Amino acid sequence: MDDNAPSRATATVGTQVTANLALQIAHNLRFAHDWTELRIHYEGFSGSGSLPRPVISGLPPKRLYVHPDEQIELLEKQRKQGSTKPLELAPEREWVLPSQLHEQWTLGRFAEVFDALDAIPSVTSDDRATGHVTSHWRTEQPKRLLLATIDTDSTVVYYVLHNGIVKPRQN
Repeated sequence: MDDNAPSRATATVGTQVTANLALQIAHNLRFAHDWTELRIHYEGFSGSGSLPRPVISGLPPKRLYVHPDEQIELLEKQRKQGSTKPLELAPEREWVLPSQLHEQWTLGRFAEVFDALDAIPSVTSDDRATGHVTSHWRTEQPKRLLLATIDTDSTVVYYVLHNGIVKPRQN
């Protein structure tokens, strides 16, 4: 047996820690940020096998991200209508990747997660019942997720990440 290989007990503890982390982030999304339809996913999509760690999908109370090109389209539509009131945008289902502040993330680790996810979390029966339609801007753009980073004091910070992020050049 390889002495450098992690034991099954270590792997099980690591799996339990990431599962508990996903539960803690899901709790924060539900009760602090009013998200609905939360699900914790352990298996990958599109035949990708298992996820490197659990991820969450859910529906925020309002849209979290608007692509700049979509913003231009919406502003032009608003101008044509002669309206000064902002357009109401339906919320979109989002992926959330739970992490801890002390974790060391690399572009490769993020790429593993993005490779295992579909572009958009699967539509639920609730989405169909409410007539939720996914914007073409969401389906034609790179995958995105929220990186939920929790500190030891239970503070959670959320960052929007897109697939295809690159390491900055050093001059």
